[in-house]
Amino acid sequence: MESSVSFGVILAVLASLIIAANALVAMAVLPLIFKNDSVSLCFTLNLAVADALLGLAISGLVTDQLSSPARPTEKTLCSLRMAFVTSSAAASVLTVMLIAFDRYLAIKWPLRYFQIMNGFVVGTCLAGLWLVSNLIGFLPLGIHGFQQTTYRGSCSFFAVFHPRFVLTLSCVGFFPALLLFVFFYCDILKIASTHSQQIRNTEHAGALAGAHRPPRTPSDLKAVRTVAILIGSFTLSWSPFLITGIVQVACQECRLYLVLEQYLWLLGVGNSLLNPLIYACWQKEVQQQFSQMALAMKKGLAACLLLSARDGGPEGHRESVRYITTMSHLELEG
Repeated sequence: MESSVSFGVILAVLASLIIAANALVAMAVLPLIFKNDSVSLCFTLNLAVADALLGLAISGLVTDQLSSPARPTEKTLCSLRMAFVTSSAAASVLTVMLIAFDRYLAIKWPLRYFQIMNGFVVGTCLAGLWLVSNLIGFLPLGIHGFQQTTYRGSCSFFAVFHPRFVLTLSCVGFFPALLLFVFFYCDILKIASTHSQQIRNTEHAGALAGAHRPPRTPSDLKAVRTVAILIGSFTLSWSPFLITGIVQVACQECRLYLVLEQYLWLLGVGNSLLNPLIYACWQKEVQQQFSQMALAMKKGLAACLLLSARDGGPEGHRESVRYITTMSHLELEG
C-alpha cells in the first residue's frame, strides 16, 4: 500500500510538471506561429500539445494509485485510460520524428525547404500523425492477443495490455524510428563535414589572395547537435522500457512487471518533461517570447500595485513606486 501511494505521489508531481511546462511552451510558441508564419514551429507546438495530453492522461491514473484497493477500476475504463496514455506517447514520439525530419530537410535542401514544407504539407503530416497515434494507442482494444486474459482490478499498463503489444511496438515502431534517426544524423553529419571543408578551402584561397576571411556559420553544427540530442533523449527514455518488455515476452517466468511499470515506464514518460526543455527552450525566438511574457507579467503586477496603492495611503504608494523602480532597473540591466 505504501509503495502504491509513493508511486501515486511521484506520478502526480510528474504529471503536474509535464502539463505546466508544455502549457508554457504552447503559450510561447502559438503567438510566434502567427507572427513569423513559421511552419516548423507548428511541430514544436504539436509536441507540446501531445506531451501535455500525456501528462493529463497519467494524471487520471493518480486517483487509482492513491485510492483504497477496495475500489478497483473496471477493466474497460483502465483499458481506455492506457490507450489514451499510449496514443499520447505515440504522438509525442512521432512528433519528435517530424522535428528531426524537418531539420534534416532544412539542411539537406535549404533552397527548396519552404517549397516542400508549406502549410498544406504540415497540416497533412499532423493530421496523419494523430490518426496513426490513435490507431497505435487503441490497437490492443481491437486485438484480443494484445490483451491480458486476467484482471485483478489494479489499473496499470500490463494489467490490461499483454507484453506482446510492447514487442510489436518495438519491432514495428521503435527500432525503425531509431534507424531513421541514425540515418538523418549520419547524412546531416556528412553534409556538415562537406560544408566545413568548403569553408576551409574558401578561407585558404582567400588567405592566399589576401582577401577578407568569410565568417564561419554555425548552422550545420547546430543541426548536427540538435539531431544528436533528439536521438539521445528518445533512445535513453524509451529503450529500457521497450527492451525489458521484449525480455518479459521471451522469458515468461521472469517477473519484470514491477520494474517495467514503476521505474522504466516513468523514465519513458519523463521524456515528455525533457521535450519542452530540449526542443523549445533552446530556440532563440522561444526564449525571447518567454522574456516578453515575463515582462508583460511584471508590468501587469506593477499596474495592480498602483491600483492598490490608491487605497493603501502614502505608505502603499511608496511601496509601489519602490517596486516599479526596481523592475525598471532590472529591465534596463536585462
